[in-house]
Amino acid sequence: MDYYDIIASKFHATLEAISLSVDNLAEGIEAASRLMSDCLLQDGKIFACGNGADAALAQIFVSHLLSSYEHERPALPALLLSNDSATLGAIANDSGVNDVYARQLRALGSAGDVLLCINSTGTSANLAQAMQSAQQGNMGVVILSNALDDELPAQAGDSDVRLRFDSMQGATLLEMQLITLHSLCALVDHSLFGSYSTE
Repeated sequence: MDYYDIIASKFHATLEAISLSVDNLAEGIEAASRLMSDCLLQDGKIFACGNGADAALAQIFVSHLLSSYEHERPALPALLLSNDSATLGAIANDSGVNDVYARQLRALGSAGDVLLCINSTGTSANLAQAMQSAQQGNMGVVILSNALDDELPAQAGDSDVRLRFDSMQGATLLEMQLITLHSLCALVDHSLFGSYSTE
């Protein structure tokens, strides 16, 4: 297989995953965007967390909210819980690695805020603990999970939003989660600021 074939196969796999998943994910993406938009309209904040590559996806999402997505608009209040290595190290040393996100939520979160948890691997105890803290603080929760993760979806409450990517693994899963996050950005912008003119 030459380089072109490898490149083409990656593109085709992603396009196929997108086309096969949109019907299963669209309703959940809409629900997540409404939860986030309602939070922001009530002067709430959006927190995001994940581990490894999922932390990078969370960072992209937060940066779009704080800066802009496709159009210039006011900054939206969003915080990345996995961004500060000094804070993460201190909490892990004092309270344990499973508390690194939950402790920040207990300090910074308020009722009505929203937590976005991104998980493309097996169950992560620090994400489960963050979800528990968010729920105890009356915050909304949006979960991007995977076929190997039974704990986070099972822990979700009736008002939480679960987006589960069952048939994907590895890079394709990350690509699908990224397009989901971009869709959320577009829907939040549309909900808060309306349609943008292309003229």
